[in-house]
Amino acid sequence: MPFEVFDKRMAPLAKAPSITIQKRGIFSINKAAHKLIGEPETVELLFDAEEQIIAMRPSNESHAYGIRPQSAQRDAGQVILSATAFTQYFEIDTSVSRRFKPYEQDGMLCIDLKGPSVEVKGNRAKREEPEE
Repeated sequence: MPFEVFDKRMAPLAKAPSITIQKRGIFSINKAAHKLIGEPETVELLFDAEEQIIAMRPSNESHAYGIRPQSAQRDAGQVILSATAFTQYFEIDTSVSRRFKPYEQDGMLCIDLKGPSVEVKGNRAKREEPEE
């Protein structure tokens, strides 16, 4: 049987909502998660320090954070929110990139930092690791 080349574009995108908090406080939000709150262009960021929950609430206020497509293909799915100042102010650990399963509550997209998450390593990080 001959080998077949795998092209990641052949694989369907995950349908489950996910948010990755990347190093430096960039939030990468998949389409399913963005849809949970109506795909807003701007959001307010809220934080419950006691419960360790981040919330994003659609907002048109001047202090709201803009959400932009990750790529030039506007309908590619992933959107990005730069929240470096937010993560630094609340001392949210961004030393490693982590993927969370968000949930919707009261019209807000919530991330429980105490809940299950997966460490995410990008191609750049893999290249920088010394070989064993």
